[in-house]
Amino acid sequence: MLLALATRRPLRTAVTFRALATASTPYVPHASLENVANAPPPRFRPRKKAKPESPSFYTARASYYDHLYQLETALERARRALSHLSLLPLPTFVRGSLPPAQHLWRNRQSLSTMFAGLLTTARYRRMIAVLADLEECARIASTAGHTPLAESIYPVLALFERHDKENVLSRTVRKQVPLDRYGRSYTVGKRKESAARVWMIPVREPQAPAVTDSPMTRRPDADLLAPVVGDAFAPSPAASSRVPVTTTTILVNNVPLNKFFATPADRERVVRPLKLAGVLGAFNVFAIIRGGGTTGQAGALAHGIAQGIVAHVPEVDPILRKGETLPISRPYSPSHSRSQTHETRSPHGGEEKDRPSQSTQTGASSILHVHLTFLTSLFQYTWVKR
Repeated sequence: MLLALATRRPLRTAVTFRALATASTPYVPHASLENVANAPPPRFRPRKKAKPESPSFYTARASYYDHLYQLETALERARRALSHLSLLPLPTFVRGSLPPAQHLWRNRQSLSTMFAGLLTTARYRRMIAVLADLEECARIASTAGHTPLAESIYPVLALFERHDKENVLSRTVRKQVPLDRYGRSYTVGKRKESAARVWMIPVREPQAPAVTDSPMTRRPDADLLAPVVGDAFAPSPAASSRVPVTTTTILVNNVPLNKFFATPADRERVVRPLKLAGVLGAFNVFAIIRGGGTTGQAGALAHGIAQGIVAHVPEVDPILRKGETLPISRPYSPSHSRSQTHETRSPHGGEEKDRPSQSTQTGASSILHVHLTFLTSLFQYTWVKR
């Protein structure tokens, strides 16, 4: 036992002595021994700690916060560029007149794969909100005619959009209602438990009566100095001309509108699409309504009339949508689409997942490159415009 202790003590002293500095052997930092010939081997030197590439390296979701920080920076600089161009802030009525958004973002599971980590609903919504604001800046620039600014933002947005965006948006395009050989349109309107089948046909304007020669008209060969004597009791041409009035009819179940709907509010709801489109009195309407109460029937009839007006006059479609007489389909909005926070269902019943695209495989390097390109072009464009 004593022999073992005697053999161990010198070893401990030697090991402890190497860690201390004395007057004869002062302590020398390891960094200064790199270019010394008799420096200790590299395996005894402490390893250098590499500097992280991003400030969010020590967070649990570095990739997510890197992307979010870059998008927020791009959004701030895009708004600054629009402010220099006097396009921000916009009044409420101008913002409402912008063209509708046409984006379809990736779902939460696809972005989780892109960020290499689980993405919660709160973080997903935060990312989508920033993307929606950046897309709105692109629409403002495109509407105002600043195409280079809008084209510099679209590549950034394309990294977060679904690969089948064009196919999904093409399915939401409203089909045009065909007209029969008599010029009639057939539409179906629904509201609550009521359904209305509506036929609309344009009113034919009455033909103007032929102008006949009155006794007061002179013949070319008549004497100009001869007095003209006519019937004093004959009506003058101005008095005989009448303003043609076209009569229109709205029949609901073979009953006039004012008799079928006794409440003025229901009748006003029915004719509201005609007033908004400026075609009141231009169509004859025949409808068959089934189910529901008077309020639901009036709403279903107004819906069918609005669709029939669009079939005859397609130019008034945006007006009727803003007047909320036509339903606004938003399959691409995060607040109206179930596919944004849940897995989308395919028509065959299975889950539809985004296929890995080139942007997903490249990861953070692609968005960094596109983001830097976007910022460079943004500054150049703003400087030129100033």
